[in-house]
Amino acid sequence: MKQKEFVMLPLPIIALTASDYPRLEQLAHLAAQQGDLDGIFLMGEINRAEIVSEESEDLPSFVTIGSWVTYSTNWGVPRRRVQLVWPEECQSDLARISVLTPLGAALIGLQVGDQMPYFVAGCLNVVRVQNVTQPDARVVPTRAQGGASAEQAI
Repeated sequence: MKQKEFVMLPLPIIALTASDYPRLEQLAHLAAQQGDLDGIFLMGEINRAEIVSEESEDLPSFVTIGSWVTYSTNWGVPRRRVQLVWPEECQSDLARISVLTPLGAALIGLQVGDQMPYFVAGCLNVVRVQNVTQPDARVVPTRAQGGASAEQAI
């Protein structure tokens, strides 16, 4: 019998903001207690993350809650741009992805160029971060026609 080779990507260094950390930890802990695999994955990511201050000069380069992220995956889907949000902020907006999903948990804390493996329905996927943009305090998300989100300066 021939043995298959398996190559695993090294996990990238990730950083979480000190202000997001307590809520992320509570969210992941509660989900993991209920047996939610995404919560367990998120808990693992939180446990290996570096916690940084909001004043850190490196912070704008990391994916945080509220960041807009352009990414690609290994399964051929074209680049996509989404905003990483808390679970209750998703609703049916396809431009927003919850941190409590496999992809959302994989994205939190990454930087441009990082690759991160994650599982969906038992299949290994790899996400690669192309761009990270922090939300502008003067921009408020609004609903455009057809349910797509748009940004509007105030």
